[in-house]
Amino acid sequence: MTDKIVVFVTAGSRREGRKIAKRLVGSRLAACVNLTAPIESIYGWKGKVETSAEVLLIIKTRRELFSRIEAEVRKLHAYTTPEIICLPIIEGSADYLKWLDDSLEAQ
Repeated sequence: MTDKIVVFVTAGSRREGRKIAKRLVGSRLAACVNLTAPIESIYGWKGKVETSAEVLLIIKTRRELFSRIEAEVRKLHAYTTPEIICLPIIEGSADYLKWLDDSLEAQ
């Protein structure tokens, strides 16, 4: 297992997603953020089933940076309860994982 993670965040618009992505990469909290085409999200909220068009951010980083990423996302995000979840990167190409490390702030 590596110390690298992928963080998923959904945003209500591409503009909001770009703002978050640029802040995270610019501050070296994330090595890379991918923004998906609009996705359709169906979820329960305040007792109702809601449907929204959203953009999914796929954020590559190190586990130790998660709490700072979460804080930045909460500052920039329009949602009251944004999705901010993290999954471990168990294995990966050595060259990619080195690039990822080199792109993040020093440990």
